This record gives sequence, C-alpha cells and structure tokens, in this order.
Amino acid sequence: MSADLTTAPAPGSPSAVRRANFPDVMDFYAPGLKRWQTPEWTPQNPRRFLPVSVTGSACALSCDHCQTKVLDGMISVRAGLDLFDLASRLRAQGSEGLLVSGGSTRTGEVPLLPHLRHVPRIKSELGMKVIVHSGVVSPRLAAGLAQAGVDGVMLDIIGADETLRDVYHLDLTVADMERSLALLSAQGLRIIPHIVLGLHYGQFLGEHRALEMLTRYPVSTLILVVLTPLSGTPMAHIPPPPTDQVAGFFADARLAAPATPVNLGCARPLGAAKTELDQAAIDLGLNGIAYPADGAIAYAEARGLTPRLFEYCCSLTWTGEGEAGYAKVEVGQ
Repeated sequence: MSADLTTAPAPGSPSAVRRANFPDVMDFYAPGLKRWQTPEWTPQNPRRFLPVSVTGSACALSCDHCQTKVLDGMISVRAGLDLFDLASRLRAQGSEGLLVSGGSTRTGEVPLLPHLRHVPRIKSELGMKVIVHSGVVSPRLAAGLAQAGVDGVMLDIIGADETLRDVYHLDLTVADMERSLALLSAQGLRIIPHIVLGLHYGQFLGEHRALEMLTRYPVSTLILVVLTPLSGTPMAHIPPPPTDQVAGFFADARLAAPATPVNLGCARPLGAAKTELDQAAIDLGLNGIAYPADGAIAYAEARGLTPRLFEYCCSLTWTGEGEAGYAKVEVGQ
C-alpha cells in the first residue's frame, strides 16, 4: 500500500482510475460530530456542522452494533422546540449545516416526516445546509424529502438479509434496500449511501453485493465506514475486520465506481489501524477522509496530492469552495 502518486500509477490500478477521473487533491473533513484535532489540523469552528436527533436517544430497533449509543452524541429536538427553533439557536452559535437523523421505527425508517416542513425555512432564512439520515425509505418519505428540498440523503445500504435480520432486527430483505435507492433516485434526490464494512459481527457479508447494487443508481458520494465495536453493545468485544480486507474493499469500490467520489467516513478503529486504513485510502484512490489520523495529511502530500481541509461532513462533496461559510481552510490552521 505504498503506491507513490508522484509517479505514473500502474494502468488499471485504483490510483490510476482515480487520477483519470479526479484532480490530484485529497479532501479531509472535520465536522462537529465530536471533539477532534491533531498536530496537523485544529478545526477553527467545531460547531460548523452538527448532528441533530429527531427522536432524542430513542430507537425502536436497538441494533446490535449501536444500541442507541450513536444517538447519545447528537443534539436532541426536545419537546416544545421544533427543528427550525433548534436550527436558529445553533446558527446563532456558529453552525452552518445540520445532519438531521434519529432512531428508527420498527420498519427501519427514521421518523423525519413531521420535521420536514421546517427544512425550507432553515435553508432560505438561515442559509444552512440540511442533510438527513433516512433509514429505510418509503414512497411517502421520498416524496416528502424531495418537497422539503433537503441537500442530500444518507442511508446505510445492507447487502445481506442475515444482517438485516440479526444485526438490525428488521423483517426486511436486500430488495428493500434497493427499493429505497430507487425511490430516492426517482425523486431526483442526492443519494449518499454508506456501507459499513464488517457490520455482520466483524465479518464481511454482503458488502460487495451492496456495492454492486449502488452502481446501478446515480450516487452522489459513497461513504465507507468500518465496524467500530462500542462498549455496552453485543458487539463490544468483537474485533473489527482485518485492515487488509478493508483495504481490499477500498480498491474494489474505486474500481466499481470510477467516477463517483468515495470517502472514508467517520467510523473506523483507532490507533495503528486508523493510520493504516487512512494510508490505504490515500494509496487506493479514495477521494476523502473524515477525521484523518495524525500524519495522514502529510502522507497525502508525499503521494503528490494537494490536501484540502473542510470543516463539514464528508457527504458534502459537491459544495463549492466559493459558497459562504464553506470555503476550505488552509493546511496548518
């Protein structure tokens, strides 16, 4: 995993495919989802892009890999405070964009519909970006998201019926995942799918099927994340998938979606594994990394890539540098 991009990569390799379809830049992201900094980069405004939960810490599924732990770090839309009120307060504190998410219903859908009426005002009056995490998509939700004008829709794409049943506790199949993609695509929404590598108790099961499914739809950005066992969950003591297996999937994703931005998202193991995975992402043709390991920015430069630093979610790859509040920050700031 040491392909030097300052020299011509081997024809047909992931790095060659990347170079053929994208400029020689590497994007790094630090949204305000958690407190984070490295010696290479200290974000100037950690509140620039924040996560909001429309269900507080409640979730009907209590999936084996999460059990609502992820919701604990989100800002709750509390009773008596609607989404626009919350957005107004966060905007006054320096926020410029929101990820609107929450726990799932028993059908796997995040109950966003009651809150979507506030999105047009959040965008027009506050000038904020609004990304949503939808969960499984129904026709009614897809239409509501389009009418609200959300900037993008995130959802996990699962490629194994067993994972839907055993990890998510859903009585659904992979066909329901594809139906979600089809509904979002039919509404012309910006689709930002996530694939969680090793989601089935640390084992690969369905990731390649999910990747193949995604190539049939107009995906805006593909986000790859890696199972990170959380304490207090049934997966707490399960090791994450081997780094070489994850790196192999990076290469497969680059080759399967040659012209689609592919980013390494927030969730992945820490320590030496994080450093190794970040270097693999750079070497194997991915476009961006959220919360890069210390040294990753210099590593990208050494590989002939110009680093760009953005203080928002790695799903916002289409956002122009000239937009107010979304200009890149300089390396070293």
